[in-house]
Amino acid sequence: MSRENSRRNDFKKGIDAMEGRRRRTETTISLRKNKKEEGIAKRRAMTVAPPASSAMPTTMNDSTTANSVSAASTQKVYTVADIPSLKATLEQPNIDDDTLLDVVRGFRKVLSVEHNPPVNEVLASGVLPAFVQMLQLSDKPKVQFEAAWALTNIASTDETKAIVDAGAVPYFAQLLSSPDAEVREQCAWCLGNIAGDSPALRDIVLSSGAMQPLLQNIAQPANNSLFGNCVWALSNFCRGKPQPHISHVAPAVPLLAQILKGKDAAAKTDALWALSYISDGDDDRIQAVINGGILDVLIEMLGEESNIATPALRTVGNIVSGSDHQTQAIIDAGVMSKMEHLLNHPKRMIRKEACWVLSNISAGTHPQISAVLKKGGMERVIEMAISAEWEVRKEAIWVVSNIATGGTDKQVMSVVEAGAIDAVCSVLEVNDTKMLLVALDAVDSILKLGNKLNKDYISFVDECDGLAMIETLQEHESDEVYQKAIQIIETYFGAEDGAEDENLAPEANGSTFSFGVPQKTVGEAECPANGHNNSQPMATFNFAN
Repeated sequence: MSRENSRRNDFKKGIDAMEGRRRRTETTISLRKNKKEEGIAKRRAMTVAPPASSAMPTTMNDSTTANSVSAASTQKVYTVADIPSLKATLEQPNIDDDTLLDVVRGFRKVLSVEHNPPVNEVLASGVLPAFVQMLQLSDKPKVQFEAAWALTNIASTDETKAIVDAGAVPYFAQLLSSPDAEVREQCAWCLGNIAGDSPALRDIVLSSGAMQPLLQNIAQPANNSLFGNCVWALSNFCRGKPQPHISHVAPAVPLLAQILKGKDAAAKTDALWALSYISDGDDDRIQAVINGGILDVLIEMLGEESNIATPALRTVGNIVSGSDHQTQAIIDAGVMSKMEHLLNHPKRMIRKEACWVLSNISAGTHPQISAVLKKGGMERVIEMAISAEWEVRKEAIWVVSNIATGGTDKQVMSVVEAGAIDAVCSVLEVNDTKMLLVALDAVDSILKLGNKLNKDYISFVDECDGLAMIETLQEHESDEVYQKAIQIIETYFGAEDGAEDENLAPEANGSTFSFGVPQKTVGEAECPANGHNNSQPMATFNFAN
């Protein structure tokens, strides 16, 4: 890997994982966390390249690479020890253009060392305002480029806010329209790092008006490197919670749709992540993505390599957590044809997300539940609900529970025949209150249907040790779990009508038989004739031999 490409791979950053939505019923939405498998947060210089899933841009254009190699080979190597002398030169009055370029390049090289770049030392020297001023030298594009590069390396650390506080963001936004392609690319890169640092800094970037010129660079890129960096920056513009207002990010959807139809795999990955961020929210956000006309290509990408399939599947999951109409759009686009492949994928996170998608669909209309039962790989879902890794298993249980609690009688019977009782009862021993309640809801619905249709589902639950586990849950620390367990036991496993009361069976009592009516203490209120405060036991009748 070239030195320049390594720099590209390392000095970029983004926000941590976000939450996904799950619609439990037609009127209720339950938020559940979904950790994203995304790229590294920032790209830094001269370090080991991150995994392929990080979706990095391609190398810089040939002229930039050549210039960098030339500069590296003909100029001295700068270290932290050179900071005082570089600063002193920078402070000289009437500094000429060549010297200014050498100085800012020297600072950039100091910040580009492989390990532990001396960012704090550079900031402590007080030169940051000078770098920001250099961004304004429109007649000196090489100086602008080196200053933007130095600021990008600072933005790739924990000191990103210092650049924002120095007032650099508006100048970066303006320079996205610079006549120099290298300057535009470097500024897009730095803005991507700033937006990726936190939602607060991302909103400052968006408020600067950077989105529109960034989109223009994607629509009409000067070279492949500029294109890749701008798409990556765009993904960070859309990223993070609290989310950016839909009005800020919706204009990006048509371009993102075009990128998905292109041939640049890295750009596709970044575009898919951007779409997953945009679609993660209310129905308006979901509809903005659907309106982009991307559903067919989105479904097609579910069969690609995992670095593309993962964000594609995340976007699909977000869409099916919307309205029934939006969920149906995904079904109509052919998502069910990809389920067998996804449920058997070697990557655990993809199997988990596939079950998450099915759980959202199975929380929809009865025809949508039928689609899951017919083409959703229910045998595989049941299998994973019993024996998969816990993260996957939980999502599979949600599929089963949503069908059991929201399906028609026939649909509930179908999921029982597929092994639903074994699946939900297998969860009754886990230490997860939420999933215990999900499983108990499913058991309750299944047993209720059994009573209604005179099917012996009670025996099925007992045979897989479900009753014993439910009885144990009467001691659970959660009052909700306790109450649900009591309700199921009393409703479905109580004494049958007409059965002999065990309290009335005669018991041997010495040489007599005592009909075991329990001795009961009668208080004063129950026995007015008793003028004393002491209560007395009710008598039993013993018949001697």
